[in-house]
Amino acid sequence: MRRKIPSTAALVAFEAAARHRSFTKAGEELALTQSAICRQIAGLEEFLGVELFRRTRRGVVLTEAGERYQRQVATRLDAVERDTLELMAGRGQGGTLELGVVPTFATRWLVPRLSRFHAAHPDITVNLSVRTQAFLFEDSGLDAAITAALAPWPGTQAQRLLGEVSVPVASPALLGGTEPLTADALARLPRLQQSTRPYAWRQWFAAQGMTVDSDLAGPRYELFSMLAEAAAGGAGVALIPPLLIADELASGRLVRASEVALDEGRAYWLVWPEGRGESPVMRAFRTWLSHEARAV
Repeated sequence: MRRKIPSTAALVAFEAAARHRSFTKAGEELALTQSAICRQIAGLEEFLGVELFRRTRRGVVLTEAGERYQRQVATRLDAVERDTLELMAGRGQGGTLELGVVPTFATRWLVPRLSRFHAAHPDITVNLSVRTQAFLFEDSGLDAAITAALAPWPGTQAQRLLGEVSVPVASPALLGGTEPLTADALARLPRLQQSTRPYAWRQWFAAQGMTVDSDLAGPRYELFSMLAEAAAGGAGVALIPPLLIADELASGRLVRASEVALDEGRAYWLVWPEGRGESPVMRAFRTWLSHEARAV
């Protein structure tokens, strides 16, 4: 059966015109005349039986259907371009893994180890992009992701990598030395907050049987790397997983303010869409990542 798909040229012209909100600028980008872009758009609208643009005195504006179609077409053209570049770069060999990552885990744990994966699999390219919030694989262009969560989300398969516990850390100058403090002493120090874990300090104090006024107060940082730098600079005490600050702990820039850890039941997971984890590239990466996690 013949596929009901418009021409690639029409889709490329539409995406450029929709992005620029201008047939003229789309033509300049694609080295076509404005009339050529108009013909491509007209042909596409006839093929679809849907009006994509409204013509106004000031130019063209997308219809509601056009706005929706532009988002979908742009995503798919990006994917085709990415697949094409991958094939060209590898000359048909190996493959590419598009991996979403939580940033601090990626920079502090994953990236320093990736050279070993590349040495073992020189024909596979791993591309990293940051994801700090929940997302749908369907619209992401990602093959897999590494996330910190209590459990994988529905519609995915997952491989547990490492458990995550957080410990109070601070600069030695703020603590007045390197000796751990009691929970009462910590309650009197300024606290730094992690914006994606807003109740972490409340949970930590509750585990010690304490209720502390203003336990949610303090400057908030989105990334653990920001939190670590602020704590090392003496701004306050922070709850951070030790595996993300191994260098700071080893150098003494940060010290444990208490030996009591907070375990929220979170872990770092490799997740991927159901039914899409058995490609040779994914199998190679999953095996390698599992080995690295077991070696910690």
